[in-house]
Amino acid sequence: MGLTIGVDIGGTKIAAGVVDEEGQILSMFKVSTPPTAEGIVDAICSAVAGASEGHDIEAVGIGAAGYVDDKRATVLFAPNIKWRHEPLKDKVEQRVGLPVVVENDANAAAWGEYRFGAGQGHEDVICITLGTGLGGGIIIGNKLRRGRFGVAAEFGHVRVVPDGLLCGCGSQGCWEQYASGRALVRYAKQRANATPENAAILLSLGDGTVEGIEGKHVSAAARQGDLVAVDSFRELARWAGAGLADLASLFDPSAFIVGGGVSDEGELVLDPIRKSFRRWLIGGEWRPHAQVLAAQLGGKAGLVGAADLARQG
Repeated sequence: MGLTIGVDIGGTKIAAGVVDEEGQILSMFKVSTPPTAEGIVDAICSAVAGASEGHDIEAVGIGAAGYVDDKRATVLFAPNIKWRHEPLKDKVEQRVGLPVVVENDANAAAWGEYRFGAGQGHEDVICITLGTGLGGGIIIGNKLRRGRFGVAAEFGHVRVVPDGLLCGCGSQGCWEQYASGRALVRYAKQRANATPENAAILLSLGDGTVEGIEGKHVSAAARQGDLVAVDSFRELARWAGAGLADLASLFDPSAFIVGGGVSDEGELVLDPIRKSFRRWLIGGEWRPHAQVLAAQLGGKAGLVGAADLARQG
C-alpha cells in the first residue's frame, strides 16, 4: 500500500498528514478542534479532505484518546470528548470514501516510534508517554498488543499507591498521579511552598506566587539549576523508573521508549529515570537491563503511527 493519512486529535487542533511507507510526512492539514463530539467528526473529515488534495490516498488512520474496541472501529469511551460507543470508523468512512482504522492515540504513538523512531531494531518494546497524564503501548514480537477487548496498555491507571491520590478516572493511587506533567507541577508547588528560598528562579518565571507555577516554568527553572525544580524532576523520575521496573517484570522488553512533553527535557529526566529503573528492577544485579530511550518523533509519533497502522490494514 502506498500513501495513507494519519489523524491526530488534539485539544486545540486536529492534524491530518499524508505519510509514505518510510514514515515521512509529505503534507499536513490542520483545523481547529470543535467543542462538540459531532463537530469533531466533521473536523476530522475536513482535515482528511484537505490533506488528501493532490495525493492518491489508500486509507486513513485515526488516533483517538480513549478506549477503542478490538475491531478498531468504535471509541468505547473518550475522557475528553463525549464519545460513548462512538462508531467513528463508520462515520468517517461514509464521509471520506476510504478505509478507516481507529486506534488509541498512545498505541498509535508507540507504533510510530517502534517503526520509524527510537524502537527501530527492537522486536519487544514498551512505550510510555509522560504528558499531562501517562499513556503507553506494547509491542511484543513485532506486533502491537491491544488485548482481547482492545484496551490494553492503560499504564497510567495501574494503581501504585493503595488508597493514594484521587485520579481523574475515579480510582486512587494511579501511576499517572505520580509520574506525569501534572504530578511534576504538584511536586514543584509543594516544594516551593515549603522552601521558597530554594525556588527563587522558579517563582520568578511565574507571577511570583506558588499558585502561578506551570509546567513550562518548572522545565525552564530546572535547566537553570533551580533546586526545587531539579528535585521535582527527580521525584517524577523516581516514580517513572520504579514503574518501568514493574513493567520489565511483566513484559521483559529490550527497550523502553519514553515520550510525551516531559521527556522533551532529555537527560534532565531520562538519566534519573534510568537510575530509578536500575534501583527497583528485581534481580537487577544479575539480569540483562532493557535500554531506556528517548522518543525520537516527538508530537508527530501518533500521526505517523496511525497512518502506518492504516497501511497495515
